[in-house]
Amino acid sequence: MMAPAAGELGVHLRVLVEAPGSSAAQVVTDAPVGAAGDEAAVRELIAPTDGRPPADVLTFEHEHVPNDLLADLIAHGTPVRPAPHALVQAQDKIVMRRRLTELGAPCPRWAPLPVDPEAGHARLVEFLAEVGGQAVVKTSRGGYDGKGVRVVSSADEAADWLAAAAAGGPQLLVEEKVPFTRELAVLVARRPSGEVRTWPVVESIQRDGVCSEVVAPAPDLTEAEAEEARTAAVAIAEGLDVTGVLAVEMFEVLDSTGDGRPVRRVLVNELAMRPHNSGHWTIDGSVTSQFEQHLRAVLDLPLGDTSPTAPWTVMANVLGSSLPRLTDALPAVLGAFPDARVNLYGKDVRPGRKLAHVNVSGHDLGEVRRRALGAAALLRGESLPENPTTDETKA
Repeated sequence: MMAPAAGELGVHLRVLVEAPGSSAAQVVTDAPVGAAGDEAAVRELIAPTDGRPPADVLTFEHEHVPNDLLADLIAHGTPVRPAPHALVQAQDKIVMRRRLTELGAPCPRWAPLPVDPEAGHARLVEFLAEVGGQAVVKTSRGGYDGKGVRVVSSADEAADWLAAAAAGGPQLLVEEKVPFTRELAVLVARRPSGEVRTWPVVESIQRDGVCSEVVAPAPDLTEAEAEEARTAAVAIAEGLDVTGVLAVEMFEVLDSTGDGRPVRRVLVNELAMRPHNSGHWTIDGSVTSQFEQHLRAVLDLPLGDTSPTAPWTVMANVLGSSLPRLTDALPAVLGAFPDARVNLYGKDVRPGRKLAHVNVSGHDLGEVRRRALGAAALLRGESLPENPTTDETKA
């Protein structure tokens, strides 16, 4: 999804891909095969031995790159953006929580769990009592899209993870189970010179721990509430010294004042230091997409306008399909929804896999959502939903 923006700006992309048929390799011609953790492959990517010019900058589409290697590349003259000292916040949730706490960012109550199983069990029992009997245990590294996350009401329910951590697996942390009303996300872009821009705050709707739908902007959010979320996200980007696009995923919590009036506030849930699923709507719904903005940011070019191009844009993910090929549904999708912007990822179909997304923009949120969800349903091989609502989508 970064390739079209790169082509328009005259930026040559060289992408390290896991397999010759991967999504990126289907659209980027300069796509050597190798693992992100393979030092030789990464060095060859940056400075090819076949005469191709060296890279001007190294950036990422996921966080799983060895930091020691990145630090060495910087020491030998290759800019790495975001830098390892920032990227580690997205790699390790314990490091992230500690730093966010230092910055004063609004976070759920949390605690690291000792590696010793008995001590970890005792601390988890103590924490559960502190937060009312239910909490969320997370692996500090490697979790995404609902993986590495477990809701527990008893410390015994995490016994296997505590044992795995003691045996050398990822360390664990525990967080309070936040009674949130919905999930929000703020996308921030920052360049080395310090310029920062944000997009409108969006609502992110999950299904089985995976983003299913994004509504931009988040409905029923006052400007003051949106500004609070954006201010927190910018403070995090600046405090962590992020370069490029940062997605700050948040919980919206409804509190009451002394006189009983409801007050909304946000708590930071997760960070993604890269273009993110919550920002795919910007491809069609913003003057500057998150992908073009990321390129601008890591190349230290002036950042683009993030204004929306329509009052509402809804992105609907296609998570799995009963069709052998999503292209089989294109006649029906494009015929029924000619305004839908379909982005197929070229992946093999598997249950629950992110295979594509659909963007629809317009003036009436209900109609925009109906069309986006209808197009996604056809791509999954389903019939059109009659009149989907937010509650039905969340269910």
